[in-house]
Amino acid sequence: MDQRPLRILYHHRIAASDGMRVHITEVVAALRSQGHLVCVVGPTSADEAQTAGASSQLERATDLLRRRLPPAVFELLELTYNIPAYLRLRSQARAFRPDVLYERYNLFLLAGLLLRRRHRLPMLLEVNSPLAAERGSFGKLQLTSVARACETALWRGADAVLPVTEVLAAEVRRARVGPEGVHVIANGADPRRFPAAGASARLRRDLGLPTAAVVLGFVGFVRDWHGVGWAVEALPRLPPEVHLLIVGDGPSLPHLQARAEALGVSARLHCVGRVPHPRVAAYTQAFDIALQTASTPYASPLKLFEYMALGRAIIAPDQPNIREVLADGRNALLFTVGCQASFAAALLRLCGDIALRRELGAEARRTVEQTPYTWAHNAGRIAALARAARTTRAFSSEVGSGSRKENAQKQKPRAPA
Repeated sequence: MDQRPLRILYHHRIAASDGMRVHITEVVAALRSQGHLVCVVGPTSADEAQTAGASSQLERATDLLRRRLPPAVFELLELTYNIPAYLRLRSQARAFRPDVLYERYNLFLLAGLLLRRRHRLPMLLEVNSPLAAERGSFGKLQLTSVARACETALWRGADAVLPVTEVLAAEVRRARVGPEGVHVIANGADPRRFPAAGASARLRRDLGLPTAAVVLGFVGFVRDWHGVGWAVEALPRLPPEVHLLIVGDGPSLPHLQARAEALGVSARLHCVGRVPHPRVAAYTQAFDIALQTASTPYASPLKLFEYMALGRAIIAPDQPNIREVLADGRNALLFTVGCQASFAAALLRLCGDIALRRELGAEARRTVEQTPYTWAHNAGRIAALARAARTTRAFSSEVGSGSRKENAQKQKPRAPA
């Protein structure tokens, strides 16, 4: 098989600057580090190296439209977005001459599929969530039948679909009516990326954490369903040297701070707000126990792999998508989903057992390195799948061309005798 560097047209519709943006940046960087040429086409620029200001402005504008417009009108705008998206994609494809189209799935986004069909370009589709069902379950979807039809068309139309968990892969296989072309690629981390020496110790001092503190840590957007409140509720029953560090913001943060005040543990709760992703690792390394307090059933939580790569002892919910990565008592402690007492018991056990914390953290890091759950490994799999799709498409074109020639010859009238 041809091993020359690939020319990859990477298409997405992400305006946010959260974990989705981090995922795009990491995948693109890993592909480029392996020598591939990647042209990124998104809503704000032709590359992911856009300014943070432009991305932030677009994110705010999108959120404002979503709040102000009736859901059906906003969904029609999402469909209309396919016009400029396709024109932008087509222009980049003509200039860049890609070998393959790699797209991050989004609801109502059909521009990539249209490019694939009109230009016979192999297409890989990364799927992070079943968005039609997800948005429908929250009552935020009006054009339900249209959304499901778009989702099915995309999942069936791509040459290969890359869901992030086996749980999600089961849904994709049902849509494609079989397993062919479905390849699970979980999120990853870079185990070579360490904070500067002493950075975590300085952070602990700056936050006023005692030298002997046992730090519970959470990274992410704080919502009610994320379950971080259970950690606040547990603090009064944990040893006094246990502190909780929250890296991120969100609508539930003021409530958590008020609850800590009411429980008399406000001095043991530390909230640092939103932190740029390159600095998150230093805060994570300051954790003794990393909390994955909740997860949607199909997700591959990005922060989970970063916790693991930094060798943190992890507490996470015992559910199928998490068990694809973690094993209770081996590289994490798992608690019963929805059971606050089970979560508190796991906390109490880890807070009192430093040897267990070190053992679980070391095994978590080994899991990342040996499985491996790394961006470099993911990029290698993407490249291999892209080459396979390209070869299959080329073979199909040759066979189709040969058949058409044979048919033309069969239908060609005989010369007069």
